[in-house]
Amino acid sequence: MDQKILPASASMKDFERFLESSYEIGVFLDLHISQLKNVSMMAKQHNKKMIYHVDLIHGIRSDEYATEFICQEYNPYGLISTKSSVILKAKQKGVIAIQRIFLIDSHALEKSYKLVQKTKPDYIEVLPGAMPWMIKEVKERLQTPIFAGGLIRTSDEVLNALDAGASSITTSKTELWDIV
Repeated sequence: MDQKILPASASMKDFERFLESSYEIGVFLDLHISQLKNVSMMAKQHNKKMIYHVDLIHGIRSDEYATEFICQEYNPYGLISTKSSVILKAKQKGVIAIQRIFLIDSHALEKSYKLVQKTKPDYIEVLPGAMPWMIKEVKERLQTPIFAGGLIRTSDEVLNALDAGASSITTSKTELWDIV
């Protein structure tokens, strides 16, 4: 993926700003199942590709059945999840699968490594992304492209994450959407 910033929308206002941007690919975080049809339609009208965070879609379980429904009904560009069943179903449906992992402690990291080796996602989203040394370690260990997200607050942190090997930065901080 060549796009260095993946604008993440947590509201319709942010989504509308994304639609007016030059970016082709965006992420929609926190939304209600009843908004999916409208969001999907608006994205298509603006020639945008959407990545949905399945775990944050309210009103639907984040499991393989919901994933299959979302893939069939809304044809997303990609799906993000912490759950292996979602990642495996997205891959089966030909949708870009992004495994979200949290860098909490060494135990959680080792558990995440095992999960990623099992699911073999297309990308890994590392949170928090403001730790470049960890981005480098995860990328080297898993040999999977990395998205960095979470707690990236400055343009220097964006550049540090990219320099450490992140392919892209997912951010809902709209002032960072225009720095790369």
